[in-house]
Amino acid sequence: MAGKVWLVGAGPSGVELLTIKGKKVIGQADAVVYDALVGLSVLALIPPSAERIDAGKRAGRHSMPQEEISSLLLSLAQEGKKVVRLKGGDPFLFGRGGEELELLKAHRIPFEIVPGVPSATAVPAYFGIPVTHRRHASSVHIITGHQKSHGPLQINFQALKEAGGTLVFLMGISNLHHIVSGLLEAGMDSRMPAAVLQQGAGGRQKKISGTLATLEQEAERQSISTPAIIVVGEVVRLGEEFEWFEKLPLFGKRFLVTRPKERGRELSDRLRELGAEVLELPTIEVRGIHPDPALRREISRLAEYRFLVFTSPAGVEAFMRELFDMGKDVRRLGGVSVAAIGSGTAGALRQFGIMADLVPEVYSGKELGTLVAKHCEAGDKVLIARSDIGNPELVTEIQKKEVGVKDVAVYRTIEGGKDCIDRKDSCGGEIEEGGERSAGDIACGFADPDVVREACADGVFFTSASTVRGFASLFSGMDFSQVTALCIGEMTAREAQKQGMRVRIAKRADVESLIELVM
Repeated sequence: MAGKVWLVGAGPSGVELLTIKGKKVIGQADAVVYDALVGLSVLALIPPSAERIDAGKRAGRHSMPQEEISSLLLSLAQEGKKVVRLKGGDPFLFGRGGEELELLKAHRIPFEIVPGVPSATAVPAYFGIPVTHRRHASSVHIITGHQKSHGPLQINFQALKEAGGTLVFLMGISNLHHIVSGLLEAGMDSRMPAAVLQQGAGGRQKKISGTLATLEQEAERQSISTPAIIVVGEVVRLGEEFEWFEKLPLFGKRFLVTRPKERGRELSDRLRELGAEVLELPTIEVRGIHPDPALRREISRLAEYRFLVFTSPAGVEAFMRELFDMGKDVRRLGGVSVAAIGSGTAGALRQFGIMADLVPEVYSGKELGTLVAKHCEAGDKVLIARSDIGNPELVTEIQKKEVGVKDVAVYRTIEGGKDCIDRKDSCGGEIEEGGERSAGDIACGFADPDVVREACADGVFFTSASTVRGFASLFSGMDFSQVTALCIGEMTAREAQKQGMRVRIAKRADVESLIELVM
């Protein structure tokens, strides 16, 4: 049975400008064929089980000819796979999407088009340039600046000059001289505002502005590079007035977030809101233990316990899943008090209608243990539901009060995605439903060490000692003395120091405190 192909526009940069439908389609793919301009944060959405194929088309470098890409989509679909063809921008705006559909149509392969946010309008917007404006431009013209087989540009510059409005040239940097010359020869005013917009809608965007008379010289002086677009028209002047993205407090900063993908979303989103460029690269994998006989035994005798202790949201979710699968609900907790290591874990408990009775001011196993022990009497019993590699200081502190402790592993933490790191294209490690995607999935797919080093430029966020160890195992050849570790607690900081990293520690165990480290 034949599969199906989705042509998906990934937008001009990262995951924030991907459409909701685009994200949904990527998440259900069996195979993804992607271009070089697709952002890493979008590629991180590809399921671990999906085959990843880099078509890698970029100006001056074609790793896969167009005919081969079309044939590949056909063969994958004929294997019965759900295939996503992932393109930067919009697949029908100079994306050759129509050419790829011709072969699919001829072989009766079903397909869908998922439009994307086009760079022709999004990139100028990120520079504060409206491509239309009632007083300055009543039309916008999008032109390809790319020429086939090094022939002359097939552009009617005279018609463009007479039409007026805003001109947006895509894929035209290598032909900047011909574009500027063509417009001037057609009679366009040499004082017409013009700009080259490089790496737009991202933390490293750069604008080279001037006029038609000066733009080429300015671009050469400032070493412009691709990807970039060229904008010509009176609206370019408005960029100085409406500039907004580059005024965000973390614009130009680059960070790496190592927390498992679902856990780190709030932090990553907040950093992006402030203008930072963020690479999410989970350095640990969380795998639930299900069914968990040891935990089920303790749930059956919860009434014996004085405290139930959680050290992570993952622990909360794993505990609740076992509870519900046993046909029970939160009423089973009865008179048991609940302690959480920090605000994130307390928040996870609130999702299930449970308010934590105890939360230490300092995010560490030692402080949590001390606080729990303070509220216990000799002979009391405490149940801890956490990772299989939990901090031993938690148990040690509680036991100082002659309290009985049952430490149950409710999920496994795999540091560095060790079981996936050897794979070249797709990593098919068995991840239980509800588990996280490993660092190996990303590292072996497309985040090479050079990309990671760039992402670490202004700091790496670590939310546990295991994320530090996972990072160190994945990138053992990196000079860690050049890495600024932004740590959520003392134990995490000690592990980072052990690796030789520069360390900064958040005042509290929450996202805003981590953000404060870089403001």
